[in-house]
Amino acid sequence: MYNIGEQRKYLLYTQVDTGSAYAILRKMQVLMTLLPYLQVVISVLLVTAILLQQRGTGLGAAFGGESSAYHTKRGFEKTLYRSTIVLAILFFGTAILQLLF
Repeated sequence: MYNIGEQRKYLLYTQVDTGSAYAILRKMQVLMTLLPYLQVVISVLLVTAILLQQRGTGLGAAFGGESSAYHTKRGFEKTLYRSTIVLAILFFGTAILQLLF
């Protein structure tokens, strides 16, 4: 015996929606067009964040004292440190994405 309900389910699952496939391809094309510009912006921000970080500088080091003592990052220094990590992850992520596509 042939079941009409099963035939409808089969037809619903086997139909290919070409409109949504085209939309996905269009979005990927836009992403691949904008990806190099996004990488340049992220790289400039990453270089700026790295150059703004200070290592081993302090008033004691300026007058010959050692500044090798451990200190905690606070305020802007902590924000800059964390943003550098996020920017590095974003940069590597976009680089891998560009390699894959």
